[in-house]
Amino acid sequence: MRVLPGGSAALLVEVADLDAVLALHAALEADRPPGVVDLVPAARTVLLVVDPGVTSLDAVEAALRRVTPRPGGRADAGLVELPVVYDGADLADVAAHLRVAPEEVAARHAGTEWTVAFSGFAPGFGYLTPAGGGWDVPRRPSPRTRVPAGAVAVAGGFTGVYPRESPGGWQLVGRTDIAVFDLARDPAALLRPGVRVRFVPC
Repeated sequence: MRVLPGGSAALLVEVADLDAVLALHAALEADRPPGVVDLVPAARTVLLVVDPGVTSLDAVEAALRRVTPRPGGRADAGLVELPVVYDGADLADVAAHLRVAPEEVAARHAGTEWTVAFSGFAPGFGYLTPAGGGWDVPRRPSPRTRVPAGAVAVAGGFTGVYPRESPGGWQLVGRTDIAVFDLARDPAALLRPGVRVRFVPC
């Protein structure tokens, strides 16, 4: 574990891999050090945002070094069910890669409970990891210039839902009408770290 200053009010913790991020994030969510106002996990880091009026970076680092990560643990931020129509443009390609029928891809995707590991790429875009693995699908050889909002996609062991129209290189397997990011909602992001997600075929 490597701890770096993230400006005057944050610490960036570098760890070995995503499993280590999830273990550390779960432990910090369960017992947040005093003065830490936000935790931001990523693929190999956790950012701790601190209120300087409450504590110091040195005090937070000392508390952080006493934390025991929880291997296999995940912060639990509740369950979201998303209706999905499995008619994505890349469904047949994903099926060929996994050596199953397209209908089996849809059934497996919907039959898996996913958890948001971290957010990135665009506001509201959650990187969801599956219980049990088995989704190591490559990105498209050439990204699309336009992926519609609500597109459900897989790539690199993750699934995600595009929060707005944007370029993207993930494999499209379906679509949902649910807005996963809405500034009029509190919180705006539906798919936040620790949220468990079930996709419901419709």
